[in-house]
Amino acid sequence: MKRLLASVLTALLVVTMTLAAVFLLTKASLVVAKMTNPLMRAVAVIAELVLGVALLLGTVYLAVRLAGAHFRPRATTAARLESVSRSSTSLCSS
Repeated sequence: MKRLLASVLTALLVVTMTLAAVFLLTKASLVVAKMTNPLMRAVAVIAELVLGVALLLGTVYLAVRLAGAHFRPRATTAARLESVSRSSTSLCSS
């Protein structure tokens, strides 16, 4: 039950962060579009691109880290998988 709740909470967090990043970038785009000074507009576009990449990559990074933490095999399962892979390797080499 804890795992299911954590999975749902993680999904909601990721969706919320992604939507927040999109809304923030949309607002920034509107502000940049209203600028009249071409030099300031160029700097603002570059800053917006950097901000967008940082926000969206951060969201993906956090989603992957949280999903890995929730769905990582437990130690007993990992030990069994390791022993199976060792035995299959020894069978292949003989």
